[in-house]
Amino acid sequence: MTEGRAGDAARTPEGDARDAAARARAALVSAIDVVRGRLTAETLPLGGAGVDEARVRRRELLAQIDDYLLPRLRSDGAPLLVVVGGSTGAGKSTLVNSLLGAALTTPGVLRPTTRSPVLVFHPADAPWFAPERVLPNLVRIHTTTAPAGAAGAERDGTAFDGVRALRLAPFPGMPPGLALLDAPDIDSIESGNRELAGQLLAAADLWLFVTTAARYADAVPWDLLRAAAGRRAQLALVLDRIDPGSDPVVADLQRMMQENGLGAAPLFVVPEAALDDGMLPEGAVADVAGWLTDLGGSADARDDIALATRDGVVDDLCVAASSLADAVDGQAASAARLTGIVTSAYADARAQIEAATTDGAMLRGEVLDRWQDFVGASAFMRSVERGVSRVRDAVVAFFRGGEPDAQPVELAIAHGLEAITIDAIETARERVRSAWRGDPAGSGILIDAGATAGVTGVGTAELRGSIGEQIRGWQGDVLDIVREQGAGRRGLARGLSLGVNGLGVALMLVVFGSTGGLTGIEVGVAGGTAVLAQKVLEAVFGDDAVRRLTGEASRRLTERLGSLIAADAAIALTAVAALGVSPAAGDELRDAVTTVERAAAYERASRVHEQPRGSTPGPSLRGASLRAIAPSERRIPLAGGDASTPSPPEEKRAGLWQRLFGGRR
Repeated sequence: MTEGRAGDAARTPEGDARDAAARARAALVSAIDVVRGRLTAETLPLGGAGVDEARVRRRELLAQIDDYLLPRLRSDGAPLLVVVGGSTGAGKSTLVNSLLGAALTTPGVLRPTTRSPVLVFHPADAPWFAPERVLPNLVRIHTTTAPAGAAGAERDGTAFDGVRALRLAPFPGMPPGLALLDAPDIDSIESGNRELAGQLLAAADLWLFVTTAARYADAVPWDLLRAAAGRRAQLALVLDRIDPGSDPVVADLQRMMQENGLGAAPLFVVPEAALDDGMLPEGAVADVAGWLTDLGGSADARDDIALATRDGVVDDLCVAASSLADAVDGQAASAARLTGIVTSAYADARAQIEAATTDGAMLRGEVLDRWQDFVGASAFMRSVERGVSRVRDAVVAFFRGGEPDAQPVELAIAHGLEAITIDAIETARERVRSAWRGDPAGSGILIDAGATAGVTGVGTAELRGSIGEQIRGWQGDVLDIVREQGAGRRGLARGLSLGVNGLGVALMLVVFGSTGGLTGIEVGVAGGTAVLAQKVLEAVFGDDAVRRLTGEASRRLTERLGSLIAADAAIALTAVAALGVSPAAGDELRDAVTTVERAAAYERASRVHEQPRGSTPGPSLRGASLRAIAPSERRIPLAGGDASTPSPPEEKRAGLWQRLFGGRR
């Protein structure tokens, strides 16, 4: 008890605040993990309007969660990642090499960095770039620094062609706490390079966006820049290779930045200059080098940028995931629509078979001929006309004379049932194929299925075999029913032991003449075929027994043919169900987003506001010392601002970063 009081007394408000901040950050990580799980599960497999765009956005969100957001939240204090991106030929690699004073990247359209971008950092920061942290899905390849002017494609003996990897380049001249990543061209002719460039930019704490006088107004860069501004990504622009007298170009770029929400972003102008060993003169990159060096030396500034970018990404995630929830709802609606098409088509198939097997249609043609041949219809009909007692005598006498051959009637019945069932199922299949083919959601499933029958059933030959098996099974069921009924009438069963097949086919015919619960004798179909069959059965078993036998035989026929229909429909239904589209998934994603929003608000409110830490001396990038004004009057160009305005003194530097990047959070 005493120990507990001592521990409580040792706690400080600052310590409590830090603990609360850590708990809030952990809760935010957990909430984002849930959203990540929801997005991973919802692959949006069904086609439709806007689905392709939603799929791309989903992949981008997952990549940004994995590459940037979770690593940044789990690695508080990690170096600031500055991604250098831009259009083809903008001079990104030359700029990076010129800032470093070493050839760590290879300029050129086909340089290895298109697939293996180079990450430059101070050796002391190497642990932060382990695979499980930033960009965890990119293979790590270690490279070495090359002297100025040397080629840098295979410095460590590794061929990079075709390898999508992150080349790690520790460099002592890099300010600690800062890392530069030379990204592929955002407008590369290879889609894989464009995707990688987008992935790397999404993983950045800060963009250093490089363009030229010839490319600054291109649509592709501005699509990315507008998106970055929308999610409050922190960035600076470099207008590279500017000839003297290009002030109108600079002014126009500043105008575009202002109109697209980037008015507060720094803009650096790098003049056109002859390269020395593949590098720009130090003076040409002095402003960029000085700005980055100052950033590397200010932990406060790096924190401001990292928090501003992180907060923007979290907010963007919530907005985008909520929008994707609508797309997920659309998937559920598409799945329900496809399922409804199948259910309706095969329900009609059931009704078609039921009607054909109860309305007397089966009692015509070949079945009628074979039955009349079997019983000698004229003699029996004369007996029917004289009364049931004489029919019973005629039936007994007929079957005692030896069992006639009922197989032709059974075969005729089987053929008729097969034709009816195949027609109904094939009609259902074609309805599904036709409806799905005209539906963006269903057409993709049909294309993936490939085969002729595809997801709407097995081939016709296999279907015919399955139908035949079920029909033979039903005919066996009918004979079993007759035997069971005869076993209860011992004397009559002995007298009719050779006539079971005949009584069986008679029962089948009565089933086919049943409509709406009525029997064949009550509706009188197909020229008396069912009437005759019913008279035969009533003469043997009695009226009530025949009604009961007819109901049982009909039920078993419905079950067997119904199982065929259900199995065929299940192929298409399973194809939809296998996609894993859940009706509740959209709401589940929205709930997860709401949890992130609450956790983010709590995390921001729980942050501990540190005292300004000032600047920490460290290595300077090449050219940083050539800035024309004293350190206490260093300027940072602002788009739309006066570049001659001196910055506040060193001890007030944090206020400057607040103005540039939205302030401390």
